[in-house]
Amino acid sequence: MDEKLIQRLELAVARLEALSTGFRPGGAPESGEDAVTDPSILAFDDLMGQYFARVLSAAEKIGGQVLEATKILKEAFSVQRELLVKVKQTQKPDLAGLAEFLKPLNEVIMKANALTEGRRSDFFNHLKAAADSLSALAWIAFTGKDCGMSMPIAHVEESWQMAEFYNNKVLVEYRNKDPNHVEWAKAIKELYLPGLRDYVKSFYPLGPVWSVTGKKAASAAPKASPPKTSAPSAPAPPPPPPASLFSSEPSQASSSKPKEGMAAVFQEINSGKPVTLGLKKVTDDMKTKNRADRVGIVGSSEKGGRTSSPSFSKTGPPKLELQMGRKWVVENQIGRKNLVIDDCDAKQSVYIFGCKDSVLQIQGKVNNITVDKCTKMGVVFTDVVAAFEIVNSNGVEVQCQGSAPTISVDNTGGCLLYLSKESLGTSITTAKSSEINVLVPDAGSDGDWVEHALPQQFVHAFKDGHFETTPVSHSGG
Repeated sequence: MDEKLIQRLELAVARLEALSTGFRPGGAPESGEDAVTDPSILAFDDLMGQYFARVLSAAEKIGGQVLEATKILKEAFSVQRELLVKVKQTQKPDLAGLAEFLKPLNEVIMKANALTEGRRSDFFNHLKAAADSLSALAWIAFTGKDCGMSMPIAHVEESWQMAEFYNNKVLVEYRNKDPNHVEWAKAIKELYLPGLRDYVKSFYPLGPVWSVTGKKAASAAPKASPPKTSAPSAPAPPPPPPASLFSSEPSQASSSKPKEGMAAVFQEINSGKPVTLGLKKVTDDMKTKNRADRVGIVGSSEKGGRTSSPSFSKTGPPKLELQMGRKWVVENQIGRKNLVIDDCDAKQSVYIFGCKDSVLQIQGKVNNITVDKCTKMGVVFTDVVAAFEIVNSNGVEVQCQGSAPTISVDNTGGCLLYLSKESLGTSITTAKSSEINVLVPDAGSDGDWVEHALPQQFVHAFKDGHFETTPVSHSGG
């Protein structure tokens, strides 16, 4: 008998045994041993054995940073398994308790994100795909429709969409160079779709099921409070909400920020202090014309000492906002790889201007999208009602995961379009553009892409009273 068939039969028997012993009277919480033999935990082990083993096998052949990122991936899934066991033994925590409960998972994800920072690696796309994919594990934080998250199944799918942008780059870069990298990219996608998605769909479609009578989740240790006085005190204000599970930037209340610009000026004027208070008297030796240490020549070291911020454009401050309820404006974003627009509808448009080395994900259907004067910009979108336009840009990569009636490329150098099966009927219009390549799914295999270069040179021949235009074809001798 086939060895794989025997393993599947053994797993089926183990599940049946777990089902027969998995019901406890009175709603008693599961013990550690019972939780491990729970069908959902056994199915999670099957998920790791069936899907993750392929990822690890390919990573071991590649080695280096790819293997390191894959081991962190394995650590994250192991932590999620431990949390799933604890969920069955723990009562549903409050918001602060949930943040503390998920802290081990957050720490592993931050470790994966750290691999993508600093000097850009030759395997940056691998590292970014692995790190971004881990946000899918945050489905376990779903506590209800009002928690601000998508439903668990949708969350897994949406989280993979951002990672897929970099995963597709791996497939394209190595498809004719190294099959191990291609296998790694295909395997990591299957780990999430259908692997994790189907697992969540089968066992946790509405989120984790907490124990009713289990132990209470531990909250973060409170800060030491000052000694109490004899005077009566007012009740303490409620604690601030915890930071987002996967946020790398600390939150800061707007009221705690000092006033800037004209607001600070008027605040100073209205304070009642003399206007000249705090001003210093300038003596003759402090004037520039009398200072011996100042000369009229600027040294080369002084010129090169100024560096610009990587996240701020010379043309203006970065923007990502909805204007008048109809137009999303994304401007002057530099080096931002995790821009997301998720609250949009089919009546709204998206205008992307002056961005560089950034990636924007648009989750949902919008009316139209325009990319203008951008460099090395990546856009991942689902559906557009009218058109997707690229003008006056360089090095743009676009991934359509749904449908788009029209894609137009005008005055652009270097454009890579990824079309899904649903968008193969898209009409692509080009003008004054070069190096435009379109990648479509290979009909013969699952996960492969076929690249087509759109012509940029044409032959115009006058025949029968009018010009006939045909693309230039190059034949190899």
